[in-house]
Amino acid sequence: MFLGIWTDFIHFLERNMGSCPWKSIGIDCMGCGMQRAFILLLKGEFVASFYMYPSLYTLLLMFLFLAIHLKFRIKNGHKILIFLFVLNISITLVHYFYKYN
Repeated sequence: MFLGIWTDFIHFLERNMGSCPWKSIGIDCMGCGMQRAFILLLKGEFVASFYMYPSLYTLLLMFLFLAIHLKFRIKNGHKILIFLFVLNISITLVHYFYKYN
């Protein structure tokens, strides 16, 4: 039952991926591959997801920590969020320049 719902959800996401306005003019943006990497993650293809968009894992970690911080007001949580934000930007930039140069 649950497996059928899960695969239906993944197929729904695959059929309804958003289009990138940058890609339509022939430019790859720094977010290219994030949707496909997220779908690969949902399918359990963790390594393929990492190679598609490496900062997806730290991005999900950052949003999870943000939700926890907003709920429980963790002391110095804002510093951890700033660190995770800088880490995400760094990984995204390194991946972008490695992939497209």
